[in-house]
Amino acid sequence: MKKRSIKNTRVNTEVQRELSNIVRNMKDPRVAPWTSVVAAEVAPDLKTCKVYISVLGDEKTQEETIKGLQSAEGYIRRELAHTLNMRNTPQIQFVLDQSIEYGVNMSKKIDEVTKNIKIEGDADAE
Repeated sequence: MKKRSIKNTRVNTEVQRELSNIVRNMKDPRVAPWTSVVAAEVAPDLKTCKVYISVLGDEKTQEETIKGLQSAEGYIRRELAHTLNMRNTPQIQFVLDQSIEYGVNMSKKIDEVTKNIKIEGDADAE
């Protein structure tokens, strides 16, 4: 199976959807409630999977969430095997994805700049 094939894209989407449900329903106190699965990349041989996780919170919360997910990998793989009918259930590697947090920070900075421009523009009009 090629890396960018339609089948691989479908597998990635299904794994991401199911992992989102599994993570949302986990009862581990280390896993933050605002944890989301941003993307899942399953290898073409279905042996490994990189899962990109976004956690809303400070660095300590993010580290604890990743540790909690790594320690629950066996449970997550078992649940994934029950819900998806795949030949192999991939080993899961969790990667912290900070793109959402980066986007929120950039949006705040843009809002600050446009707010300052409007204030200066109003002062110049008077």
